Amino acid sequence: MWRERLASALRPAAQALAAWLLSCAVPVLAAAGAPPAVTEVESIAMTVSDMDGAVDFYTRVLTFEKVTDREVSGESYEHLWGVFGLRVRAVRLRLGEEQIELLQFRAPGGRPIPVDSRSNDRWFQHVAIIVSDMAAAYARLRSFNVRYASAGPQRLPDWNPNAGGIEAFYFRDPDGHNLEVLAFPAGKGLAKWHNPGGRLFLGIDHTAIVVSDTERSLHFYRDTLGMRVAGSSENYGTEQEHLNNVFGAHLRITALRAQHGPGIEFLEYVTPAGGRPLPLDTQAPDVWYWQINLCASQPAAFELSLREAHWQLISGATELSQAELGWRSGLITRDPDGHASLIGAGAACTRI
Repeated sequence: MWRERLASALRPAAQALAAWLLSCAVPVLAAAGAPPAVTEVESIAMTVSDMDGAVDFYTRVLTFEKVTDREVSGESYEHLWGVFGLRVRAVRLRLGEEQIELLQFRAPGGRPIPVDSRSNDRWFQHVAIIVSDMAAAYARLRSFNVRYASAGPQRLPDWNPNAGGIEAFYFRDPDGHNLEVLAFPAGKGLAKWHNPGGRLFLGIDHTAIVVSDTERSLHFYRDTLGMRVAGSSENYGTEQEHLNNVFGAHLRITALRAQHGPGIEFLEYVTPAGGRPLPLDTQAPDVWYWQINLCASQPAAFELSLREAHWQLISGATELSQAELGWRSGLITRDPDGHASLIGAGAACTRI
């Protein structure tokens, strides 16, 4: 008899516990059916050694406009970047609809970009700035005595259906970051690049990164982060060699996009071999450090996905006590070749 009375007394509690467990399981099951996906490439960040000099270069030479100028420190930012005792000045600059973010680590100091860096080294990254007139853009860059990374502007050959007619030129900022100016012919590129409105420098089409294995990089950006493949090309010949300034350059190129923002472009060197890997001890204060800023409604949802796929995390999901940089929460991860991405939510993400 006592067993029946005990079971009767416990039954409501057991039913309540079962209902609570089911309510917890539903979101998990829903998430399992719909993996998280980033919604926007919000901006591209890079570390600089001299903020005032970098801002002068980007605003005076390339006509970017300053948006914000902030300085941050504290435990939450130390955790986000994995750097103890940091103090960071961060300046956002806009060109057209796109933004870059310049980061100067006042503490601790970092290392400069190696002077012998080449375009097939896997720390290579650039932003592609669209111009309305390549000849005029090249003349302007020459008037400011920019550092060359290409032999000169190159027009990609017409035999290449996906890249034929594109004009491009690589150069460097004062710290040695690679930049590209690019002009699309009619019928190629986004429609907005063909409506310059009297401007020479229009905006940022994509950031390009050197990868060692396209399929493995797709597993990261497409399968884990939820981006889509937007196009591909195989580029080689004297024009490509002189654009990259790498003899024998033969590239497999893959373009990806989120719902909004610039694209991410893989540059896999089929030949030549010998591109050097990103140093394993790279940290955000190092001037070769780049960071792709990505938006997601729930950054914490990515931490489990990234860990399950065995991708490297610089930081897990971090709540930022002060959102001066536009992020209220975020994490930083690395792709298979070490390129860094911040996955965040906050005021910077206006399209969520």
